[in-house]
Amino acid sequence: MATLLALSLAQWLGLLSFVLGIIVFYQKNDRTLKVLMLVFNINHMLHFFLLGSAVSAVSALLSAFRTATAIRTSSRWAAAVFIVLCIANGAWFANDIYDLLPVIATIIGTISIFLLKGAAMRFGFLIGSVLWLANNILIGSIGGVMLESTLAIVNLVTIYRLREASPSPQ
Repeated sequence: MATLLALSLAQWLGLLSFVLGIIVFYQKNDRTLKVLMLVFNINHMLHFFLLGSAVSAVSALLSAFRTATAIRTSSRWAAAVFIVLCIANGAWFANDIYDLLPVIATIIGTISIFLLKGAAMRFGFLIGSVLWLANNILIGSIGGVMLESTLAIVNLVTIYRLREASPSPQ
């Protein structure tokens, strides 16, 4: 119990992201998922900023703007703009090769949220979760490690649920 009380604000925000992330990725409705993801991304940006990971914080901020945009459009042009911004983020803030993990994860998330639907979108998020998991281990994000480990499982369950709910081809 004393260990929980000793956590920094950054780690508490990471634990909040853990809870928000589970709620987000358990959604079967794509629009609800995107709205809740916006809140999640803003919290995650603050978490990464307080941990001192600029590239992760900017990736989360880009994810928030990307998600807000994706609520209104599925434009390939919007996706392209956010992919260019992700690449610029990596070029500007990355100091080591591992700093590119959140950049690549954000690019995959951008493709997923703008261009994919249903199970395919969740599969893209699954790949992104694996990259974010590696990033969170490297930067010491307790909530982030818990989140991405759990999200991989939640995304697999949701993919299964979506596939079971879809009519089988005859």
